[in-house]
Amino acid sequence: MVNLVENSVLLDKHKLVYYETGQGVPILFIHGITTYSFIWRKIVPYFKEDYRVIVVDLLGCGGSDLKTDISFGIANQARFMWMLMDRLGIEKAHVVAHDVGGGVAQIMSVVRPDALLSVTLVNSVAYDFWPVQPIVSMRIPILRQLAIATLDGGTLRLIIKRGLFHKESFTEELFQLFKRSFCTREGRDAFLHFAACLDNTDLLMISEALHDLDIPFLVVRGENDAYLSPSITEKLANNLKRAHRVIIPLAGHFLQEDEPEVLASTILGFIREGCI
Repeated sequence: MVNLVENSVLLDKHKLVYYETGQGVPILFIHGITTYSFIWRKIVPYFKEDYRVIVVDLLGCGGSDLKTDISFGIANQARFMWMLMDRLGIEKAHVVAHDVGGGVAQIMSVVRPDALLSVTLVNSVAYDFWPVQPIVSMRIPILRQLAIATLDGGTLRLIIKRGLFHKESFTEELFQLFKRSFCTREGRDAFLHFAACLDNTDLLMISEALHDLDIPFLVVRGENDAYLSPSITEKLANNLKRAHRVIIPLAGHFLQEDEPEVLASTILGFIREGCI
């Protein structure tokens, strides 16, 4: 990522890549499935002057380990996030997470609530409202092979465009960033393994503990998210003890591309105002 220092660490014999910039209170950015750290590239500049920004590639994504001899499920991804924070000597941090990464953040918050200053969930999965199409299809062998075989054609373009409200946000640069994950056999296998490991039971099991947390949560939804139900945002906002809900009208699932300035200012306001 531009202007960020790339680093890697070996955690439990698996390489985890992360990017870092800035100084101050740490903020950990976690992406979802089909993306990797690049999805935060338009958001990071708003934070790097005042915070220690850490942007991670989850297992099986981006530059991190693609080997499928380990679970890429969200519970294990959360375990690796804690190992990363411990390795970096981070005692407390804000977490900002998108999509499946939001599930990772929810598990993190239940496991070690005292170490999180706040959690921002951007178009996040939750409860049993997920996985959704096209991820579910990736578990069916025939459909999985068909989808992967056509990703270099129009399928990936359609997936990206469906996730955007501003269709002009779809550029060749953005397409190439998404496509990177599918350019190699290892990358495609890792993506399929990630999809196969997703299990909403991981979040259903922690829902009661999640609702009891005293951590401030910011729940952000792009109003035109074509992939995740508005019921997720509503249920999180209604059940979390300290939840602040924000709906961004002119945005889809990939809020970071549709409305980066609005998203960044929303998160910054939440954090700077003491997490409300």
